[in-house]
Amino acid sequence: MAKRKKEATAEEKLRLLYDLQIVDSRIDRIREVRGELPLEVEDLEAEISGLDLRLEKITEEIDDLKRQIAEKKNTIEEAKSLISKYEEQQNKVRNNREYDAISKEIEFQNLEIQLSEKRIKEFKFKIESKEEVFNESKERLDEKKETLNEKKAELESIASETRKEEDILLEVSEKTAENVDPRLLRAYKRIREAAKNGLAVVPVDRGASAGSFIQIPPQVQIDIAARKKVIFDEHSGRILVDAELADEEQEKMMKEIEKLVK
Repeated sequence: MAKRKKEATAEEKLRLLYDLQIVDSRIDRIREVRGELPLEVEDLEAEISGLDLRLEKITEEIDDLKRQIAEKKNTIEEAKSLISKYEEQQNKVRNNREYDAISKEIEFQNLEIQLSEKRIKEFKFKIESKEEVFNESKERLDEKKETLNEKKAELESIASETRKEEDILLEVSEKTAENVDPRLLRAYKRIREAAKNGLAVVPVDRGASAGSFIQIPPQVQIDIAARKKVIFDEHSGRILVDAELADEEQEKMMKEIEKLVK
């Protein structure tokens, strides 16, 4: 018959949880060194993508305006050709009615030329305006790309300094988490995600949970020090350990971590 695995005591569970907190907090500090850089890089990449699309759209609009200018120039040439043709016909007309009809055609073609020239001027003005916006956007794009390269280099520099330590710590965190009671691990992760500073397990400091000024009742402090059960702070929801246990685990884990990251 297979031997049943001995269940960990409350103290052993607490020590494991605090070990996990120590490692995860150290990972948090490493990531804090990077600060807002990863987010800044993401924002810059999104902005550059937006500017690229904007430049592409402006280029398409300018090309379309140039195409319309070419069409209007063709219209002018066709109108001039027709005017020449009509003027020749005028010289051969046999009555006033034919002459007037041709004159109206010539007048219409002249209006076509005037309208086309007006449109060409409008299109050229629009092109100038769009080219101005294009140049401003291009200048801004170049600046953003330069800033992005600087931020990426800075991020890479910081990451390269801490990557080895972070990888080791992540491995330690994973292995430690495997030994934590699954129910407590779920609670730990839930509390940690909800906490701004990522602290799910904290020692009692001067009668209150670390970082809090709300006093813990004396009997609860006695129970915490006894290490007979896992106690949650009724105010913050965090798991509480006594200061002595915290100091012991802190010293032990720091030695182990320093040995690994050398």
